[in-house]
Amino acid sequence: MTHNTPLSPRPLRHLSDVHRRVLTAAQLRAHGVGTAEVTEQCRPDGPWRELLPNVILLHPGPPTGEERLHGALLYAARAAEPGVPAQPTAESPHRPVYAEAVITGLAALTLHGFSSTPPLPALDHVDVLVPRPRRLRSAGYVRVLRTSALPAAHVVTGLPVAPVTRALADAVAELTDAEAVRRLLTESVRGGHCEPAAVVRELTQAKLLSRPHVVDAVDALLAEGRSIAEDRLYRMVREFGLPDPAWNVDLRLPGGPHLGGLDAYWPEQAVAVELDTRAPRQGHRQDDDALWSEYARKREHLERLGITVVHITPRKLRESLEQQAAVVRTALMASGDRDPAAYVVVLPR
Repeated sequence: MTHNTPLSPRPLRHLSDVHRRVLTAAQLRAHGVGTAEVTEQCRPDGPWRELLPNVILLHPGPPTGEERLHGALLYAARAAEPGVPAQPTAESPHRPVYAEAVITGLAALTLHGFSSTPPLPALDHVDVLVPRPRRLRSAGYVRVLRTSALPAAHVVTGLPVAPVTRALADAVAELTDAEAVRRLLTESVRGGHCEPAAVVRELTQAKLLSRPHVVDAVDALLAEGRSIAEDRLYRMVREFGLPDPAWNVDLRLPGGPHLGGLDAYWPEQAVAVELDTRAPRQGHRQDDDALWSEYARKREHLERLGITVVHITPRKLRESLEQQAAVVRTALMASGDRDPAAYVVVLPR
């Protein structure tokens, strides 16, 4: 027994399979395996190998995707305080395992279920977020990304994973292939992971919208987001038994000015639906403000003419379709209690 061996080593039986296969040198010492034995086991023809600095793979073959992720988190996680186990025990099964370390980038997107990202074993590297003050260097296949504030992690297969929008921004920051960026952004919306506005907000915060290939991908993303929102609006009308509206129309006063375009309009009830698919863009604050002012002016003008405008965001259509249908139905039913609206000309847009 060496001086590193604890008097009462903890058994390995309480650990999961992956926890048995990948451990830090400190965890091995806590289980009674000294430094000399670790060195001996990790010899070139030995049964173990050093996966990352002070992270040991307890078999000689290549690591699985799960083992690589677990090893990356063990490498990047803040060390436990002396006397505090770094792994969950039978007595404390819910103790956090990975302090101050969150998987992000392509690995996180793969864990979130993206099909356009490589499978875990094929990833060249694994990005891990850590707090900015941490003194930790990238090593092996682990790329350490420092951040002023760790995002609230999602737990996926027991691992702390950055939200989709943050993982997207971290992945896009490293990609120069325009088509790869476009595929990722499109899947984030088409796959129902998030709304375009949330993606653009995260890319703006990461200062990525100065890159032409990212701007092009965002334009495609916004078009994709509007198309999906329109499909959900059609489905809402169909599935919840609303009367068929006139779709995608322009309104004008007879012989007068253009009043604006609408996504759906019920002429008999003078009820309109407008989708808000705006997304904030870096360096376009004036344009964003002008667009919002135009939305507001149009709505006020239509309502002065007696037309009820229901404003719906893509997120509301995704998360509460039935509730949005009820809002539209209520507006249609209330039309009989209002004064008749001004006559307007309805034209296809």
